[in-house]
Amino acid sequence: MIIWLNGAFGSGKTSCAYELKRRIPNSYVYDPENIGYFIFKNIPYGMRKNDFQDYEQWRIFNYSILKEMYRSYSGTIIVPMTIVNPQYYDEIIQRLINDGINLKHFILYAGKTTLQKRLNKRLERGETWGKRNIDRCIYAFDNYITETKIITDEKSIDDIVEEIAEKSGLVLIPDKRGRIRKEIDRIIVLLKHIR
Repeated sequence: MIIWLNGAFGSGKTSCAYELKRRIPNSYVYDPENIGYFIFKNIPYGMRKNDFQDYEQWRIFNYSILKEMYRSYSGTIIVPMTIVNPQYYDEIIQRLINDGINLKHFILYAGKTTLQKRLNKRLERGETWGKRNIDRCIYAFDNYITETKIITDEKSIDDIVEEIAEKSGLVLIPDKRGRIRKEIDRIIVLLKHIR
């Protein structure tokens, strides 16, 4: 199974992905952003587009590698990635579904104020990529890519993870960490994924 966690920046995709990984045996977090950064690092600066998703190669590679991983890996693949362009959604997510891949797509949805507060907690002050794209993301999730929303404004990471598992038909292993250990683990994940 592939679990795709979509949502605006600050919606909790990465935090939820790594919590799911801890609680789903034989699971793996695949990050499509890495291909985008590879493209940016391996082309002349003048060829760079604002968004690496605009490169057809990014979409083709992520579709291809996820299809191959699904065929070859016996576990659950977790993909935390914002996709708001309906064409790109069709080229990757819908194409995988059309290929018969068991892919569960969830939108971690939050209001603008909640998203701004969460991004500020990450020390994203000023006009960052994530903040500049909040309205675009909310609009897309209200109008184009609308299925299976999980409203996260008032939910904890644990609540969201349990809802994703339930809607995916997965049983989570018990989380025996204390509150402080959970917080430390989550801070480490956030620090590792600041770009």
